[in-house]
Amino acid sequence: MGIVYGDIGTSPLYALKEIFHGDRLAMTPANVLGVLSLVFWTLTTVISLKYVLLILRADNNGEGGLIAMLALATHAVRDKPKLRRGLMTVGLFGTAVFYGDGVITPAISVLSAVEGLEVAAPALHDWVIPVTLVVLTALFAVQRFGTGGIGQWFGPITLVWFAVLIALGLPHIAAHPGVLVALNPAYAVAFIAAQPLVAFIALGAVILVVTGGEALYADLGHFGKLPIRIAWYGLVMPALVINYFGQGALLLAQPAAIANPFYLMAPDWARLPLVFLATAATVIASQALISAAFSVTKQAIQLGILPRMVIHHTSVRDIGQIYVPFVNWGLYVFIVLAVVMFKSSSNLASAYGIAVTLDMTITTVMTFYVIRYGWGYPLALCLAATGFFFAIDVLFFASNLLKLFAGGWFPIVIGIGMFTLMLTWTQGRKLLSAKLRKDAIPLADFLDAIFVSPPARAEGTAVFLTSEAGVTPNALMHNLKHNKVLHEHNLFVTVRQHDVPWIGFEQRVEMTPLGHDCWAVNLNFGFKNEPDVPEALKLLEGRGVPLDDMQTSYFLSRDIVIPMLGDGMAIWREKLFASMHRNAAAAADFLNLPANRVVELGAKVEI
Repeated sequence: MGIVYGDIGTSPLYALKEIFHGDRLAMTPANVLGVLSLVFWTLTTVISLKYVLLILRADNNGEGGLIAMLALATHAVRDKPKLRRGLMTVGLFGTAVFYGDGVITPAISVLSAVEGLEVAAPALHDWVIPVTLVVLTALFAVQRFGTGGIGQWFGPITLVWFAVLIALGLPHIAAHPGVLVALNPAYAVAFIAAQPLVAFIALGAVILVVTGGEALYADLGHFGKLPIRIAWYGLVMPALVINYFGQGALLLAQPAAIANPFYLMAPDWARLPLVFLATAATVIASQALISAAFSVTKQAIQLGILPRMVIHHTSVRDIGQIYVPFVNWGLYVFIVLAVVMFKSSSNLASAYGIAVTLDMTITTVMTFYVIRYGWGYPLALCLAATGFFFAIDVLFFASNLLKLFAGGWFPIVIGIGMFTLMLTWTQGRKLLSAKLRKDAIPLADFLDAIFVSPPARAEGTAVFLTSEAGVTPNALMHNLKHNKVLHEHNLFVTVRQHDVPWIGFEQRVEMTPLGHDCWAVNLNFGFKNEPDVPEALKLLEGRGVPLDDMQTSYFLSRDIVIPMLGDGMAIWREKLFASMHRNAAAAADFLNLPANRVVELGAKVEI
């Protein structure tokens, strides 16, 4: 409840209010019923049909989310290199835009909850922004401790939240049962036909009711399809519909309640407690998105999309509970900036929507390639299934483009910035690998050459980490050049990150003997596996490779990138890549190497 539906479950705080915000849409019974019908059928089409029924089927070994979908789509078209590159670029941009959504969601959720203070006590108006910033600061400050302790309260609090949504809506529906006619899609059609331009503009705010769709898909790996579907159809959707229709019934009776229909549904005595419950619910929704940002970042690092970052594990039992300091405080800075710049949930709503609809559209496009080329369904069926949702996504996206200059630029700028970093990192790594391959010496040839006149052999085992299998690591050549010694046993280890979430121990290690007590070893990890080299090498026990902890040293090559004018990237991007490469977290930490047994040998590489 808390993790999957926290985001979409807090949308009633602001969604209906924002649809009628300003003077573009008159507060008439026909408009209220038309908007409610649009809300209901948007929830039904986008969440119930698209995400819960269709998209949840597209799991990558049980995992969901845009990166999992990207892996499925690119794997499905692996024999079409141009199309594969295009999908990879689109998927990277969608992943980058996710960070823009990660900034706006906590900002608008917490701010809209705290705005209830001025409904309960108008004199507290000036305290809304300070209290919001205090809540957000506390939320990000406790991230380093993990969510194991407080996480046990997420489900019960969110369950109470949905119960309160129902309790707030039912009395107003009972007082004005006529509002239920809006369940008929004819009211949505009539609303659009009567004022198509106004309805098109209103779609930019209607999308706020489904902003948790991508989060729902991203959390597939945590819970599986069945619990997500049961929770949606059994509680979440009914609670949301009852609350939205309760707000609609209130607006039919009291049009002035549009100032804040969610809080005004509650009796006076309940408004202040409701502010506290809403704040707790929005903190949980924000926590779910922050945790998702940590998870996406870790997956992106392991797929080579982002440079290595410091990652702390906050639980000894749950490998998914992680804390990424750089992402945590980066999000915090931009969220505080958003709250201070936009000052109200209504202004933030103008910034919301573009990032969400863009990711929804990209997910639909990826789904077509998965079901057509991965699952082999007929073309007509694939076009019909995804074309319908694609048309809806594009319609919502086009409507949100109208908000581009009213604040929609903010998450897009964040997305473009992240996309630039991702593209620079991936292209820079290709340039670096190409340069290293060009200057590399085949490992088998090098070993044959040095054993013509063997060097002195030192006791113990040397593990040379190399990014490219079959080539001589720079660390080996520098060790021979400066120390003039070769260890008694040598492992040349290449860590391979694959585009599947999990790889089991039975597929973890591949070993090839090279002679002279030397072996080439490939270690295979999925993008959700923890890359632990010493632990993986223990699987070699009994295969003739001595790995005594006290007799094993790990040698790493540390390349210092020197940007040069040439045929690579623009010089500013090469300088950016060099800076990212220099400031990336140490490979030894990322690979869980023991700090007291690591030797790093560096060399300058011009790209």
